[in-house]
Amino acid sequence: MPSSLCVGYESNLAQVAAHEISSITQLPLVRLKTSFKFFTEYAYVLMVHETHIELAQTGKGAAKPVVIEFASGANDHRRKFGGGKGQDIAKAVGVSKRKGLSVLDATAGLARDAFVLASLGCRVDMCERVPFVREMLKDGLKRASLSLEVSDITSNMVLLEGQLFDHSSAYDVVYLDPMFPHMEKSAAAKKEMAFFRDLVGQDDDADLLLDHAYQLCRFRTVVKRPKGAPYLNGVEPTYKLEGKAGRFDIYVKSSLDSAPN
Repeated sequence: MPSSLCVGYESNLAQVAAHEISSITQLPLVRLKTSFKFFTEYAYVLMVHETHIELAQTGKGAAKPVVIEFASGANDHRRKFGGGKGQDIAKAVGVSKRKGLSVLDATAGLARDAFVLASLGCRVDMCERVPFVREMLKDGLKRASLSLEVSDITSNMVLLEGQLFDHSSAYDVVYLDPMFPHMEKSAAAKKEMAFFRDLVGQDDDADLLLDHAYQLCRFRTVVKRPKGAPYLNGVEPTYKLEGKAGRFDIYVKSSLDSAPN
């Protein structure tokens, strides 16, 4: 049975960056001399290239590696064709009710939802406590900052140090999407979720997030949940929005309608 995850690199030009990431994540460092298909010492490799970082599965039949991309792929498609302020997440957060909302995405992950909110005019701070995911996210944001098409969006996305419990600053909205063993329909979503379920598991302390998030929010805390999932900490929301794949539980502290812009 292979170990779970290592940091890998191939070229001399990527060696320094790989060493640094290995030190930050406390993951073993391996120089790969073969393809992912034939590398079986670890189940996954956080592969450091000269241009980007990717999370790759190893062994025969390995899926395509995961890279955080904001200027192309699913994030870019959703930005262009995802429905704008009509999306459920936009309604749940209250984007149309107040301009320039400050949002704390306390469980950022691949930052797909944070990118959507930033593209709709929110200022989004993000927390991500899993070290290798943080490194992937830092890499994605760095590359996006060089893109003329999305750099203005990602400039409103800031990756904070630490996790939710380390912060005490107030935000208009605090957003939570804790890891849950739910299934998504698309092949890409299944692949990425399978990778992260294998390596991260679910957030066992998810119930503890709600109380601290609610303390930090000025107007509301929004929790993204799969269909059929229990309420966080057993607390019924003020209201909820049901979608095709899941729902948003909204815990209102103060009305956005009555707040001056």
